[in-house]
Amino acid sequence: MRDSERAISNANRALARSATEARQVRAEAARIAERRRATEAQIAQREAAIERMLVAWSAAGAPDALRVVLSGDDPADLGRKLHYLGAISRAAAALIAEQRAALAELERLVGEALLRADRLRAIERASRAERDKVLAERRERQRVLTTLGADIRKNRREMQVLKADEARLARLVEALARAAASTMTEPFSALRGKLRLPVRGELTGRYGAPRGAAGMVAKGVFIRAPGGQPVRAIARGQVVYADWMRGFGNLLIVDHGESYLSIYANNETLLKEPGDPVAPGEPIATTGSSGGNEETGLYFEMRHLGRAFDPLSWVKLK
Repeated sequence: MRDSERAISNANRALARSATEARQVRAEAARIAERRRATEAQIAQREAAIERMLVAWSAAGAPDALRVVLSGDDPADLGRKLHYLGAISRAAAALIAEQRAALAELERLVGEALLRADRLRAIERASRAERDKVLAERRERQRVLTTLGADIRKNRREMQVLKADEARLARLVEALARAAASTMTEPFSALRGKLRLPVRGELTGRYGAPRGAAGMVAKGVFIRAPGGQPVRAIARGQVVYADWMRGFGNLLIVDHGESYLSIYANNETLLKEPGDPVAPGEPIATTGSSGGNEETGLYFEMRHLGRAFDPLSWVKLK
């Protein structure tokens, strides 16, 4: 189950990155197409201008020395005509040079457009492969759950399993707290009473409520929600843990500074990795039922100096 849920998370993260890259490539392709249209319009305008100059040159005619002598034309008029033809020649030469440069730029833009189209096709092929991988891993996960469902439900009711899961998380939080080196500029403590829960859904498990066997209480809240919903960071911070953990499934932990951590568990997909900065409200995961949870949603904790406290005392509830 761990391998399947990790694979689903990794494949979905790759899909999200592919979608972002595809949007960027499409935007670049649109910019290239716009520049190509502008260049083609300039080329057409220059072609018309060059054609007009050639017509003017032909109409004026190049003066022949013998014809000039025999014609008895005014030499001053001849000078003006030579000056006029010289100006036309120079202007035509400049336009032709610009036309050559524009044609070269057009050829370059066509090449870039072909490269972007090739990249987009490659991204689409990779996305199809990742989607197939997600579907295959979901089928494998469902097979495992069907096979082991009875054992999972039984084990989740046993106190020793819950204690082991919580102790494992507590050790991780303590280790993260010791290693924390946050550089948050705004104090997290000033956000008390201003935060929002990380996902929309039904609050079915509260802090301090009985959890499983007698004597165990929840150190966080459970928000029931459909699978695949965005889980958002409650505040600015940095991801310090993103991996699968027994009892909590795909688990993500964010350090907010001042020894405050927010914990997001049972996710289907982890969209961030350790070291990634996160902004308030930024999607960092998607809801699921990883870790053997029987309901889809999000298990959410907040801790200070390693100790859990009620998240609801820090959030605004509608």
